[in-house]
Amino acid sequence: MRRLFVIVSGVLLAAFALQFVFAAVGAFTEPGGDDSYALHSITGMAIIPALCLLTILCAVLARAPGRVVGLTVLPLGLVILQALIAMLAGAFTDASGASTPVSLTIGGLHAVNGIIAVHVVVGVMRAAKMLADDVPVPQGVA
Repeated sequence: MRRLFVIVSGVLLAAFALQFVFAAVGAFTEPGGDDSYALHSITGMAIIPALCLLTILCAVLARAPGRVVGLTVLPLGLVILQALIAMLAGAFTDASGASTPVSLTIGGLHAVNGIIAVHVVVGVMRAAKMLADDVPVPQGVA
């Protein structure tokens, strides 16, 4: 089960990395529109949350220490925060739906939160590898 925890956390990391690619696809699609971000939306709202839940399950079944399980739960919370940031940014558009300086600033936090989530998932994967190799997971890792 510990090797599966490593594999699933690696797949989760790959999905998070692909999110940046899918965001760039949306940003550089001409003409742009809501459909430009379809891959980003589907991955962020369905695939990544499902992988987060699977990773949490694997951590529990691998009998990971509590702090590792807690670290494994954190990406799901950050994914929920991503959706909230996107909704909040949308709430600050003008009457025609165009971006405002406030909505753009809040939207920028969506990218920052995504970077933080990737770093957390790297930590999850590092902890999973240590657990699979029967190496004690130091406090700083998880």
